[in-house]
Amino acid sequence: MTELDEVDRRRGRPWLVVALSAVAIAAVTTAGVLGWEVRGQRAVADAERQAMAAAQQYAVILTRVDAATLDLNFAAVLDGATGEFKDMYSQSSSHLRQALVDNNAHADGTVIAAGIRSATADTVEVMLFVDQSVTNASNPQPRLDRNRIVITMQKIDGRWLASDVDML
Repeated sequence: MTELDEVDRRRGRPWLVVALSAVAIAAVTTAGVLGWEVRGQRAVADAERQAMAAAQQYAVILTRVDAATLDLNFAAVLDGATGEFKDMYSQSSSHLRQALVDNNAHADGTVIAAGIRSATADTVEVMLFVDQSVTNASNPQPRLDRNRIVITMQKIDGRWLASDVDML
């Protein structure tokens, strides 16, 4: 091997090092991006699971009415609410109170089915099918109401709270 061949061989090595470095950087970057995406998907899946459970419990609370324990009913609804929905419910419950007491209203809801409508890591929209048995002074025989409810759940300070409720 001549001295010129040795110089040519050394010149080729920096290109090889650069090429291998580029491949290594691309591999690490791709792994990082994929890991970040998987982490994001896990966060949304966890949010869906937690918000679904919270929304089902909240739907039962929301559809439960007992004229004898209205203060407890209203307090439970407000405890699971946030934002404009909480404000609206707080204002409307004071108007509704007397009608429920006068009519000796009673209702119990049961979640029949639920599904996720949309989700991010901190906001989940849950659609629920709720059967509600309703009685009152003028109708002592239970009447079954079949409700579709969409509850938007938001994670606030580690709790899933209802920020919007739509009865369809």
